[in-house]
Amino acid sequence: MSTRTDITEDDEGKKVVGPDGEEIGRITAVEHGTAHVDPDPGITDTVMSKLGWGDADEDTYPLQEASVESITDDEVRLRDFSGGRTSR
Repeated sequence: MSTRTDITEDDEGKKVVGPDGEEIGRITAVEHGTAHVDPDPGITDTVMSKLGWGDADEDTYPLQEASVESITDDEVRLRDFSGGRTSR
């Protein structure tokens, strides 16, 4: 299984997961290299804040490639936002 970090239209419908594997949402659309994510209703305010999603009045939020650690056939995994700390 190969991984990459560039977002394409082929990634629409994939789940988006945090560095710990927790599902954050799903990609609903990709426009000009930016994925639009429909967040899981249970996503925490802390995760949303770290992604810069704040209090937007939209159903989806932009996800820039700089936030992506890897993309596989099944998911888009985000980078660790803890400033270098890992949970291992």
